Amino acid sequence: MDKKHPQISMRRQSKLLGVARSTADYKAAAEDPEDIRVKRLLDETYLIDPCLGSRRLVTVLERDHGVKVNRKRMDRLRREMGHEAIWCKPRTSIPDDGHRKYPYLLRKLVIDRPDHVWCTDITYIPMPRGHAYLCAVMDWHSRKVLGWAVSNTMGTSLCLEALEMALNSTGRVPEIFNTDQGCQFTSAEWIGRLLELGVKISMDGRGRWMDNVFIERLWRSVKYEEIYLKEHATILELRRGLHKWFERYNHWRPHENLANLTPAHVYQATPPTTKAA
Repeated sequence: MDKKHPQISMRRQSKLLGVARSTADYKAAAEDPEDIRVKRLLDETYLIDPCLGSRRLVTVLERDHGVKVNRKRMDRLRREMGHEAIWCKPRTSIPDDGHRKYPYLLRKLVIDRPDHVWCTDITYIPMPRGHAYLCAVMDWHSRKVLGWAVSNTMGTSLCLEALEMALNSTGRVPEIFNTDQGCQFTSAEWIGRLLELGVKISMDGRGRWMDNVFIERLWRSVKYEEIYLKEHATILELRRGLHKWFERYNHWRPHENLANLTPAHVYQATPPTTKAA
């Protein structure tokens, strides 16, 4: 559309193109800086106590940070972040075939070798002018991050990108893959890819963040040691920062629970028993 066309008016151009007149004048508004600040505080609070509901969060933000937020705004911001308080809920619906749920297979399971269990999760990443989402795939035994991906949308494609990176970088396939019951991990695309690989699928109980505790602990580390300190302004800067952090985490940082060895050392100490498809 040409606003300075000498013969055809904007109204006529809109009619010819079949678009609303208001579309030509619309300019996307940037996210409110105050909303971004509140989201960051909510994200930090969620790492401390994921069981707080909107009523308590309103109290905590005002008491600890002097931020006054009503519950309606609080619910909207948490919905945009993908945050939900952990609490016991009634079983009000049954999933259809496209969103099948699988049982939790790790209860009382001795995980004593790499590639026995892989796990994955998604977390919200606050940024100065918006937000992003991070998905990582971790080997349960060695704690090594095998693959990860960043996007400004929280879709199944983000998770599949992290999974493919893990498969390509290791050339291995796990026996069991554990996730939560998020819609990304119950989608036909995700389930189909795991079944194609011949992997046993395990899912956390609803609201049971402890069932995937190691990757939840990873989120706390990466946020306090990288995200909150550096506040990357763009997705490209965020990817570069995360690449350096994950390299240091995998290959340099000793873990007390691994006899002060690095995750990469523990993962590579055992030869692969399965190959990626």
